Amino acid sequence: MISGRILVVDDEPQIHRFLAPALTAAGYEPLRADNAAEALRQAAAQAPDLVLLDLGLPDMDGQDVLRRLRAFSPVPVIILSARDREAEKIAALDNGADDYVEKPFALGELLARIRTALRRTGATAPPSETLHVANLTIMANATHRGNIVLPLTKREHALLLLLARNRGRVLTHRQLLTALWGPAHTEDVAYLRVYIGQLRKHLGEEAAKLITTEPGVGYRLLDDA
Repeated sequence: MISGRILVVDDEPQIHRFLAPALTAAGYEPLRADNAAEALRQAAAQAPDLVLLDLGLPDMDGQDVLRRLRAFSPVPVIILSARDREAEKIAALDNGADDYVEKPFALGELLARIRTALRRTGATAPPSETLHVANLTIMANATHRGNIVLPLTKREHALLLLLARNRGRVLTHRQLLTALWGPAHTEDVAYLRVYIGQLRKHLGEEAAKLITTEPGVGYRLLDDA
């Protein structure tokens, strides 16, 4: 039984080779990001239950990643870093980290800290990958209306899945654009309008009306229950 999805953000392949099987053996599903851009995209799109974040990333300092992540997600974050200066630890905690583990670390201690962070937030299981909205059944790789598979592109499906996972919450333009196009496209709101329009056309009248526009802010998928 999977106890949660953990996003490992580190540019060192050996860290992923070490942590992926260890996390799997402990009952978690590991997700991998080798740089900041991929980390932010996956954090928004995959909704992990916890993030293990290295500070020394090739495209952005981990402290900046943490600040950007906290702008749209409350996910628990444990810093894994070789930086052992007290100022770095204080800055990470002030920027929203839940814990700080120095490299090299003992696996048993890290797993204990993961369990503690997940207990504290109540995040013990990943979100369901089969979601029901109006007359739709939304799964990880396809969306059905009754017995019909909707002809959504990968990006349209990713947009719908992200809205469905956060049903009832407003997702800002920045959150959606980061998840779908990456952090370099956070100002490209026109892309988003086009895809929202295409998605509404595919969904049919009953489901399409549940995607509401929050003017100047973003979009929300209403809870039809």
